[in-house]
Amino acid sequence: MSQRLNYFGTSAELAKKYIDFNNAVSKSTAKEFKLLVTIRASQINGCGFCLDMHVKEARIAGERDLRVHHIAIWHESTLFTPRECAALLWTEALTTLPAHGVSDETYQRVRAHLSEQEISDLSFLIMAINGWNRINVAFRMTPGSADAAYGLDKADLN
Repeated sequence: MSQRLNYFGTSAELAKKYIDFNNAVSKSTAKEFKLLVTIRASQINGCGFCLDMHVKEARIAGERDLRVHHIAIWHESTLFTPRECAALLWTEALTTLPAHGVSDETYQRVRAHLSEQEISDLSFLIMAINGWNRINVAFRMTPGSADAAYGLDKADLN
């Protein structure tokens, strides 16, 4: 499959604003969970471009390979802290959005480990990655095609 269009060029101003939003979110309290959240949402959404990018970012950031592999099975894994599990639970809830919304039980499980500020900031992070996933899937962005531009070739995962 080939890329359908270059949305950065076609809607340059909107793309820049979304990048600004994404950068602001990355500086919030949610930055602690950025790699876990972006990888998990990208797995759920089937976004090869984003999954490839965030796995490489995790490698560059020094994340252990086994933890990256376990993100998909975090429910059964012992490699994540309770706070990280709460962030992953919230990611799944907001990414899949159940028909009747996010349950009180899910919210309370997350709230037991994260402050209101952290949950709010985390929600914006999840919103950001879901937006990237959707546009990159829609326009068939090729995994790895922006590695040099983003410095991801340093991950040495080719």
